Amino acid sequence: MSIEFQVPDMTCGHCVKSITGAINEAVPGATLAFDLPTHRVTVTGTDQADKIEAAIRDAGYEPARV
Repeated sequence: MSIEFQVPDMTCGHCVKSITGAINEAVPGATLAFDLPTHRVTVTGTDQADKIEAAIRDAGYEPARV
């Protein structure tokens, strides 16, 4: 299963690092893939979409599930 989010305000490597830390803390063991040009985050290895979305928001970003 994969969960995908559009994160329009994710623009650089620092953003990726912040979001990675937040998701890893909220859902340990999840696998993350980032596509900066399209502002997408794909998370696999978990079905906890609400928890992931909250973690991204807590990191200061505005995710929308795709």
